[in-house]
Amino acid sequence: MTPLRIAIVGYGTAGQAAAVLLARDGHQAEIFERAPEPGPLGAGFLLQPSGLQVLWRMGLLDDVLSHGARVDRLYGETPCGRAVMDMRYAGLDPRLCGIGMQRGALFSILDQARGDTVLHAGITIEGPDDADDRWLRDADGGRHGPFDLVLAADGAASRLRGRLGGVRRDAVYPWGALWCLLDAADWPHLTELRQRYVAARRMIGLLPVGTRPGDATPRLSFFWSLPIAAFDGWQAAALDGWRASVASIWPEASALLASTTTHAHLARATYRDVTLSRWHRGRWVLLGDAAHAMSPQLGQGVNMALLDAEALRDALRSEDLPAALAAYARVRRRHVAIYQFWSRWLTPVFQSERDLIAKTRDVAFRPMGRLPGGRGHMLRVLSGTQHGVFGSLALAPEFVDALTPSVR
Repeated sequence: MTPLRIAIVGYGTAGQAAAVLLARDGHQAEIFERAPEPGPLGAGFLLQPSGLQVLWRMGLLDDVLSHGARVDRLYGETPCGRAVMDMRYAGLDPRLCGIGMQRGALFSILDQARGDTVLHAGITIEGPDDADDRWLRDADGGRHGPFDLVLAADGAASRLRGRLGGVRRDAVYPWGALWCLLDAADWPHLTELRQRYVAARRMIGLLPVGTRPGDATPRLSFFWSLPIAAFDGWQAAALDGWRASVASIWPEASALLASTTTHAHLARATYRDVTLSRWHRGRWVLLGDAAHAMSPQLGQGVNMALLDAEALRDALRSEDLPAALAAYARVRRRHVAIYQFWSRWLTPVFQSERDLIAKTRDVAFRPMGRLPGGRGHMLRVLSGTQHGVFGSLALAPEFVDALTPSVR
């Protein structure tokens, strides 16, 4: 394998993981990040077995487990206590779990693993130079290069996706969320992602996300579903009115919000639905949300980013550059497609004003999960191990064993 000079645009999970993996293979990588002070965006997420296995192969699983919170169950209910969703990883393997994690914790772990890879902060890359795609052009007219390969990992709102062409769909979902981190205090469900629904118009979630370097306080990631058209109205209204709405739906969750005294304590999140006819053009290739942004309903964004970085690293080990990019896209598209499909169709079931669909969900969703075929498929989708319509992503026995010590 000939070492390549590689530019990585974006320093989210996809860019970070790619920087670590490619540098370890002897490539010379440089990272370009538009934020003057790179850092994590978002409160927390759920690492699935698929993404955890990548971190295990990177030698970072112990660090992840030391800060993350083991999650064994995903449970959703209505305010009256009717169970809508009840899924446990043990249905696949008693040793499996998810790991709830603060974005800041994973960012720090991957940043430390980056080593000496150069990070250029405060530079916004606009695209390839018109005359030669080995060069990057920034927003101030500067040129950077030449590079043998450029990874566009600049997130769901990618500036570079359109420059590569092949965009079939790039739409903002009409619903987003408000989120924040809360002190876990005496929350009784520290191994469960808990959600509560009012039809599909209201959704509250609480995910244990453990600690982060420099802060040993266990946290919960809180989110409140909201149409993006209502963000400004929420901002203008009294916060006490919103807190009363949370209390009417979920009093126990409302008690945790004592520290949220201003609107600024909650951040806004929007989501996109992106599908592409091609993931690469010339020397440029897309990774992470830049390639396949989707609704967070299936919680796969970070996991997909880790899998993308590993798949590209593997392809570069065995093929010349054009064949490697084609192989990477082929492998990842087959895995991502089923998640894009289900994410697109499940989103209005949980975030919309379609009350009839929500009523059908409340009655049918849990029984469907008890059917032999439906139960296995749902658990594989949850864990990130569904591969295509009928296949599954293999989990190494040694990796599954490595999760066992995290049981408390």
